[in-house]
Order: sequence, then C-alpha cells, then structure tokens
Amino acid sequence: MGGRWLIPLLLLGLAWGQELIDQLLFGGQWNLPMGPGLPLWRVLSAPFSHSGFGHLISNTMVFMPLSWLVLTRSSRDYIAVWIGVVLVELPIALFWPAAGHGLSGVVYGLLGYLLLIGVLERRVVPILLGGITFWLYGSALLALIPGVSPAGVSWIGHAGGFLGGVLAAFAIRTDSSGIDQIKGS
Repeated sequence: MGGRWLIPLLLLGLAWGQELIDQLLFGGQWNLPMGPGLPLWRVLSAPFSHSGFGHLISNTMVFMPLSWLVLTRSSRDYIAVWIGVVLVELPIALFWPAAGHGLSGVVYGLLGYLLLIGVLERRVVPILLGGITFWLYGSALLALIPGVSPAGVSWIGHAGGFLGGVLAAFAIRTDSSGIDQIKGS
C-alpha cells in the first residue's frame, strides 16, 4: 500500500519541474500542449504542461485529493483512469481545432471515475467516495458545458477527461464483476 500514495506526488513533480524550467529558462514559452498538427506524443506531455503557476496550483489542489481518493481503491484503478483519459484525449488532439494542456483533463477523469464507480458497483464505500467527491467537487461539473468555462479554458479537454474516467469506471466494474463471477464458481 505504501508506495502507491507517492504516485500522484511523482506525477506532480513532473508538472512542477516542467513549469519551473519553463518559467526560469524559457519565460513561460515552453509549453507542450496536445492539438491538431502537433506530434501525438504531446497527448502524454500535455497533462504536465501548464500556462503558469496559477494554472498549475489550481490543478494541483484538486488533483491530489482526487488522486488519493481513487488510490483508496487501488493503483490499478488509478492507472485505468489515466489510460481512459489518454485514449479519449487522443481523438480530441487529432480533430479538435484548438490545442490544450494541463492536468485538468486528468482531474476530470478522476472525478468522472469517482462519481460513477459506486453507482456501478452498488457497494457502500465506493458510493460514499462518490458522495464525498460530489460534495467537494460537484460544482466543477458546470465546466463540462460548452460556453461556461472562461475563454482559453478547454471545456472539451475537461469533457474528454471526464469521459475517460467514466470509461475507466465501466472497465473496472466489468473486470471486477467478471472476477467475482469466476471466484463464485
């Protein structure tokens, strides 16, 4: 159990390291967004690239608690959310006309996962995690509506991340139910 709690800290270390280098050496011009016409590997770099410390701090404050809430379940669930987000963000990077970056896509993936997994599993602890998540961060769901987010904020990146988390919840639920059925035989 011990090491998995460090995963979000290590991931944040990448984001903070990138932003420090960007600000100190490149004057805020070294961004690694995903978007049309950009290399596909940028889907993997985009979560670690931010448009300044304010952007990174706001993502950090939500990323850590949501990460730890998912990690109360398992590292596998946490990795599933990241994979789901990357898979959904890939077509967005290819076809959406604007570039985007930041951890908010992953934040919305974690949010989507936590809100749905309890409903799918119909178990008390995941339902409580979903309820706590909704109570703390439910207002963030408004940013999934086109036109609600401020100019320059990628609602499609948020929506894509949320969908990635929802898909991860379905994948985890499907996988878990299959394992339960095998154990029950």
